[in-house]
Amino acid sequence: MFTGLVEKTHKIASITPHSAGIRLDLESTPISSMSGNLAPWQDLEAGESISVNGACLTLVSQGTTLGFDVIPETMRCTSLGQRQTGDGVHLERALRMGDRMGGHYVTGHVDTLGTLKSIKENDGEVIWDISVPAEAPFRTVAKGSVTLDGVSLTVVDSDPLHFSVALIPHTMEVTAFAQRKVGDLLNLEMDHFGRWVETLLKERDGS
Repeated sequence: MFTGLVEKTHKIASITPHSAGIRLDLESTPISSMSGNLAPWQDLEAGESISVNGACLTLVSQGTTLGFDVIPETMRCTSLGQRQTGDGVHLERALRMGDRMGGHYVTGHVDTLGTLKSIKENDGEVIWDISVPAEAPFRTVAKGSVTLDGVSLTVVDSDPLHFSVALIPHTMEVTAFAQRKVGDLLNLEMDHFGRWVETLLKERDGS
């Protein structure tokens, strides 16, 4: 599991199509870090799970680049197939016993893709409005949590087809969000505690 507190942002070094999807290679040195430490990770191991823009992927190689194999199903369900060489992506290693639990509970399983509909600045913060497909089983609530490209954020306003989030300057500085533009697709994961409550209520009501 993850927390949605992105540790580092890395630049895509190359995207190579192959018979089983794509090979995604990231530069091993981050372009930004939540802690300010821009040194590469020294203790990574092939086979460990890493959240890449909110999608849980398996690290298959490391060295001058960090390599991940992205299968067609993951490409279909996420925006990773639409990223390009040079784009920044958010990385978070899986939570370990004893780690602090900030953010919120995140699985790394993308629920649906949202579309960035508008970007507005308001008193130093950036407000994003995001639309959600009508057929998607995805819900948000105002003041609840949502994961956006792997980043844990608080929902400002919400209705069934839209929600908005506020991004503070620090978040814009240490993530790749400054690269995003209107029309971009974003990986969304809903708050799983909210999902469990919704499921229980449906079972109770028999719907």
